[in-house]
Amino acid sequence: MREKQEGSSMKEKMKEGISVEEIEIFARKHLTEVFLILAIIIATISSIFDFFTGSSLSVLFAGLGGIISIGAPIKTLQLEKKGFHFLGKQEKSVQIIIGIVRIIVAMFIPFVIFAELGLLSGIAFHSLFRHSAKTESKGFTTEPSDREEEEHL
Repeated sequence: MREKQEGSSMKEKMKEGISVEEIEIFARKHLTEVFLILAIIIATISSIFDFFTGSSLSVLFAGLGGIISIGAPIKTLQLEKKGFHFLGKQEKSVQIIIGIVRIIVAMFIPFVIFAELGLLSGIAFHSLFRHSAKTESKGFTTEPSDREEEEHL
């Protein structure tokens, strides 16, 4: 019953639109994420249209970031955790300054943002792979095993 109420309120919300106040509340609550999203959008646009550096450097650094984080996942994860922990401990004004610097970096040298995305994607790949291996070793597979297929033949 509650899902229907939430679904209907979501439809009403879509029809009404989002107020500026709601956007401000969301942006205050998720400040770091908003700046990261803006930096990714600006880096993508800057890379696509070759404003300062080409898109080939962005792809190269994203790939290198992924390779490094898959090759040395523990060190990369520790580094990323320290960076995010440092950012999370800062005051809002410092987070805004760091976000603005990240946006400027995204505009002029977007391959740095793509290298960070590559590192994060490699970390995500490694953690999902490990999680998948742990669940399969406990017998929780989502795909049928070969033994089950042979029994049905």
